[in-house]
This record gives sequence, structure tokens and C-alpha cells, in this order.
Amino acid sequence: MKHIILGTAGHVDHGKTSLVKALTGVDTDRLKEEKERGITIELGFASLPLENGDSLGVVDVPGHEKFVKNMVAGATGIDMVLLVVAADEGVMPQTSEHLDICTLLGIKSGIIALTKIDLVDPDWLSLVQEDVRGFMKTTFLAEAPMIPVSVVSGEGIPELTAAIEEMASRIGERRDSGLFRIPVDRVFTMKGFGSVITGTLVSGRVSVGDTVEVLPQRIHAKVRGIQVHNEAQEDAEAGQRTAINLQGVERTALNRGDVVAHPSIFEPSQRLDVHLEYLAGAGRVLKNRALTRFHTGTNEIMARVVLLDREELQPGQKVYAQLLLEDPVVAMGRDRFVIRSYSPIRTVGGGEILDPDAVKQKKTKERFAVELELLRTGTDVERVAVILGRTGVQGLTSSRLAVRTGIPLGDLNRILKDMAEKKAIIRIDREETRIVSFPAYQQLKEELLREIGLYHQRFPLKEGVPKEELRTTAGQEIETKLFNMALKELENEKKILADREHVRLAAHRVDLKGNLGDLGGRIETIYREAQLTPPSVKEVMEALKGKKAESASVFGVLLNEGVLVKVTEELYFHSEAIGKLREDYTAALTRDGKATPATFKDLTGLSRKYIIPLMEYFDATKLTIRVGDHRTLRERR
Repeated sequence: MKHIILGTAGHVDHGKTSLVKALTGVDTDRLKEEKERGITIELGFASLPLENGDSLGVVDVPGHEKFVKNMVAGATGIDMVLLVVAADEGVMPQTSEHLDICTLLGIKSGIIALTKIDLVDPDWLSLVQEDVRGFMKTTFLAEAPMIPVSVVSGEGIPELTAAIEEMASRIGERRDSGLFRIPVDRVFTMKGFGSVITGTLVSGRVSVGDTVEVLPQRIHAKVRGIQVHNEAQEDAEAGQRTAINLQGVERTALNRGDVVAHPSIFEPSQRLDVHLEYLAGAGRVLKNRALTRFHTGTNEIMARVVLLDREELQPGQKVYAQLLLEDPVVAMGRDRFVIRSYSPIRTVGGGEILDPDAVKQKKTKERFAVELELLRTGTDVERVAVILGRTGVQGLTSSRLAVRTGIPLGDLNRILKDMAEKKAIIRIDREETRIVSFPAYQQLKEELLREIGLYHQRFPLKEGVPKEELRTTAGQEIETKLFNMALKELENEKKILADREHVRLAAHRVDLKGNLGDLGGRIETIYREAQLTPPSVKEVMEALKGKKAESASVFGVLLNEGVLVKVTEELYFHSEAIGKLREDYTAALTRDGKATPATFKDLTGLSRKYIIPLMEYFDATKLTIRVGDHRTLRERR
């Protein structure tokens, strides 16, 4: 079953609300002020069951110029428009403005209803029909059915209903991103239930019991109940007018313009890349960084229009631009938007959002323009490549990539599978399906090699760079899984050598030369002569006055080369002494079966200062194992 939204449009007092009542039986003016003034102020909602079983929701919008922002909110998510023109007045200012808004929002289908025909004679009606048809000649309603109607006599209502049915049958399935999102157009409280929001569910699906997120506030709530066309449902899907009872959030925390979605998918943003059409009837040039009123979804936010390649925009021109918003907005790639002038307030343009999480332009204008052209007119694969290129090694989850490209999640997953097979992308995490572009991954590997090389230049006597230090100095904080993946691949390519803590270039060798070689020789001599009673590291460094920094590096080299053996932080031994002791200790254990500190003293003649650290060293290096107060050979056990 298809779910279709029909929205009204037209000048104030042309009979939109009366026509909706004649079609559906529902009076959508619910406010006391609306009844008293006889005009629609807020959005109204009704449903019209179709004979083929499809669901048609009706959104009735206000026609007065003061409430155009409410009209824009109501036009969000509609599939077809019912443009209402009163036969006794013809085309009026809000007829034109509402039509512009529908065009800018990408609405392609509609019907023209000529109302109040009971107030005019046939000749006048014929003139009005001709005038309206001429006005629509260059619009998407040029070939639209035009139905004369009277809500007083009922004339034309059956024909209009039939035209709506016929057009609804020709409207294709809604392009559904697969990500639940509902822009909020109304908030109220029901006694005994709490906070309720309503809106057109523009994509995805929501069920009772789901945890959802109210954006941009990032408030989490639980779906306590769902109504579609005033009937309780267990779930709702794209294209339905939906009311959702939210548990765990106060009415005062909710506003028209908010977006309700599943958590951790959408990110509020204050900078958008857009393709902007400045209406021919705008009347004056649009200056760079001009302040405007930005509308998308059900939101109105003040925004500055940043022109990327000029200082002013002439009426009728189309350009790429960035919008800088005063408050964060939640949007997807391919969403439509409208801008209205700051003062006097009127609709002057709109277009398509290309990247809802744009970054400040840093590339050349030419390169940036190429990216925006690909985002607007390129293939889905090209648009994925542009967005992933913008995120570098940080990458994106598949759901965030769907948000920024506007590609439905199912289609996107097929695209990503193909790109992975062609090695155009790298998948970091199967569970979160985080994606990084292959060029960014290759650049990361090159950056790691460069950083390792620079480290070797700065510290030629150190065996390698600590892994964590490398991860944080390679341009930015890199996700651990991606970092380890890159290191593993570089190691497989035999470009680096890595142990548990350090990384070095495969060609790197530590070589003590000149004065450092002499210093290394002096230190080695000290330990060779000391045998099993060496001085502490601190004492050796104090003996080498003025060479403390060099000594620390040389110690590291001697340890890495196996000349010295580290037993404790302060006790190093010459490897020959440790090797000879290992042989003697092994022979004694083989003969006696076990050793204690006392028998170790008999073997070596050492004091307790050396006995305990050495016995623990042989435990740690798997020669012996401690059992109670004595040691035995580990291999024998």
C-alpha cells in the first residue's frame, strides 16, 4: 500500500479549508482564533481513503502572507499539491508565492481547483480558466487538471475526487532512505499520555517501544504510542501523517522544527553546501553573505548565504553556495530548502542540499566547484567518493554516509560492497561498518612512513617510535583499528618492523659512531669488568659527567643490541656475565633439584642486593619457577 501526502496551496480566503472539508468531511481549522477570524493560521490535517486501498493524508496550509512559514512547514514531505484559486479573484500574490515554494521544494505533481464558481457567471469562469492556464504555462502545473468546484452546491467535488484518485495512482513509490526521520510540525500534551509530536514521516519506520532522539537537542525518549490518521498503530512508515506519544521528554523541550529520529544517525549542522536557485521574480540582487530566512523540513532558521564565486547574485541565476546557519539544523543530502528575504519577507529562492555537514572551503575554488558539481549531478558512486574524501581517515559509518549523500541505505550498501571489491574503500569495522576511502588510507600509510623516518632522524639511537606516539603525531587522532590495519599492511609489505610497543623502518639500523661509539665502549667496559657486581645505572651516569643525555641513548642501543641485559630499572649486567651465570645456575639446579637464596649465594658469592633481583630475573625469563621458598628448573617441571 502506498502512502501519499496531498498538500493544499493558494491565496488566503480562496477556500482551501472548505474544500478539504468537502473532500474529507474534516474541518481542519481547530483553533478558536481560526474560527473567529475565518482564516487558517496553523496547519490542519485530514485523511482521504482511496478506492484502491492506498492511504492519502491531507495537509491544509494557511494562505495569509503572515503565515507563509507555516505553509512551508506543511509542504514538507508532500507528494502532490492541490492549488486552490478562487474563481471570483483569480491568481493572487500568495497563489504565486505558494507555487514558487512548491517548485523549489521539488514537487512535481498537482491539480488546480477553481473554487467559488457559484459566485461567478460562465463567461467570467471561462476567462479565469484561461488566465490561470496562462499563468501556469511555464510551471510544473502547465498540464495539470483544472477542476471548477463549489463547496456550496457540491458541483465538481466528485470530479475533483476522481482526479485526485487518478493522480495518486500514478505517483511512484516514495524514495525512502531507510532511516527513520520525522520533522515536527506540531507539539501538544494529552492528559494521561504526556508529550505528543506530529509530522509527516519522511523516511524509514518507527515502532512502539523504539528509543528515539529529539534533535538538535539530543534528547532521548521512548515511543509510547503511535497514531496514523487518528487510529492507534504499532508502527508507522514513510509517507504517513503520524502522531507519536513520547515518554521521557517534557512538552516544553519540544518545538516545531525539531526532528525525531533513531539515535546516533543524524548530526545537527550549521554549515550546508547547496545548489541555490535565485528566483527571477526576486526583484533585487542578492549580496554575498546576505541574511535570509532558511526553511527546510518544518524549521525556520536565520542563515547567511555565502556565494563561492561572486559577490552578488542576479535574479534568475543558479549557483553553488554555502549556508551558514545561526542555529543547528538536521537534514540529509538531496533535501530541498526555501529561502525568504529578511525584510520585506518574501520567498526569493531555494534549491537542493548537497552536503548537510559541510566544511569551510579550503580547497581551490575550481576543485571545490568540481566536488559540488559531482554531488549534484554525479553518479551515486561519485557522490560517495566525494563525501568520503572529505572525511579523510576519520571515515563515516554507512548510516552517516547515507545521511550526507542522500542515497537510500539499501542502495548504498550495494554500492559499498562493489567499491570494496574494487578496493575503492576500506571497511574498518564490520559491526559499525565504518568506511574510509582508499586514497585516504593510502595517504595514511605514507604519512606513517614519513613520521617514522622523521623520528629516526631526531632520535638515531632509538630503535623505533612508540606506537601510541606515532598514532597521535600522524596528522590527527587515528582510530586504533585503522592504525593497526595500516601498520600490519606496511609490515606485510616489508616496509616496517613492529614489535608490541615500537615501530621502525625496515632499513633502520642503530649504529654508534665517533664519540658515541667511544662512550658505548666505556660503558660496556664498566659492565664487563664488573661482572656480577655492576654499579647502578645512576652511578654509571654520574661517573660519565656531562654525558647524561648521550648515555641514556647509548644504554638503549646497548640493550637493543644485547650487549647489556636489563634485570631491574637500575641493575644492568653484561650479557657475557649473565650467560655464564645462566649456565652455572642451570647445572646447579640439575644437580641439586632446587635452589634457595642461600644456595644461590654459595654459587655466586653475591650479596642479597644482587641475589633476589637475579633469581627473579631467571623466573621472568622462564628458566626457573618458584615453588614456595625455592626454585626449580621450569622445563623439568
